[in-house]
Amino acid sequence: MEDWKFVEKDPSEALARLHFFSIKKKHASGEVEARITVKEFASAKTTDMKFFAVADLELNQKTAKFLPCGWAETLMGALTECLRNLRKFEYEGPELSAGPSPTCDPPQSTG
Repeated sequence: MEDWKFVEKDPSEALARLHFFSIKKKHASGEVEARITVKEFASAKTTDMKFFAVADLELNQKTAKFLPCGWAETLMGALTECLRNLRKFEYEGPELSAGPSPTCDPPQSTG
């Protein structure tokens, strides 16, 4: 149902529905989790780019910091573009703590 788009009174409000994704990125000493948020705009500034995806993980930190993102006319297109950019560069930041997973993964037995 797309009724939510009609509650935007002015395009400058930039009303958007959010879609969330998660992916693990391998790097030299392990892996980090990147969360991707895709914004689906009610009214886009250009008629063909209604979806914008951005990851929450900066890459290429030692050379030129880069935040993976992507624009497209579909959710899948924006997510694909963001993932292509995420895979293109290395994670060179500090080690992130591996703490307990916020997912529903079963706990590992210790005995």
